[in-house]
Amino acid sequence: MSESQPSRDHEPHAPLPVEIPVTENIADAALDLKTQVVRFVVTGGLSAVVDFGLYFVLVQVVGLPVNVAKSISFIAGTSTAYLINRRWTFKAEPSRARFVAVVVLYAITFSVQVGLNGVMYEAFPDEWWRLPLAFVIAQGTATVINFVVQRAVIFKIR
Repeated sequence: MSESQPSRDHEPHAPLPVEIPVTENIADAALDLKTQVVRFVVTGGLSAVVDFGLYFVLVQVVGLPVNVAKSISFIAGTSTAYLINRRWTFKAEPSRARFVAVVVLYAITFSVQVGLNGVMYEAFPDEWWRLPLAFVIAQGTATVINFVVQRAVIFKIR
């Protein structure tokens, strides 16, 4: 770069998302489908614990409305999932374009999850299993959408 050209390091840009440190070399070859599915499910399980745990506490203990509680818990759960999936499941380098694509995907799955959860919660009788069953149906639907789009599109973005 010549002295007359400005340094690109000083141009304003969107910050990268928070990174989770790993010891594995992220440049290793991409993982096969079976390994990605297993890792995605493990990560999803952990993220679902974060999501449902917070959802349950916000509805049952704090007394928030179902859709408000689900909105907050969704953000916590999906943030957990993205951070782990990017580094461990899909072994992807940091990318602003990918991060923006994930935000768009999560906005879509947010609508699916919160909407479907609300519909299922209202459709079921007022029994002890209503809250967890509505959650599982909404979570399962969003999980399938997330895996397919992340594997086929988002983690192929450079």
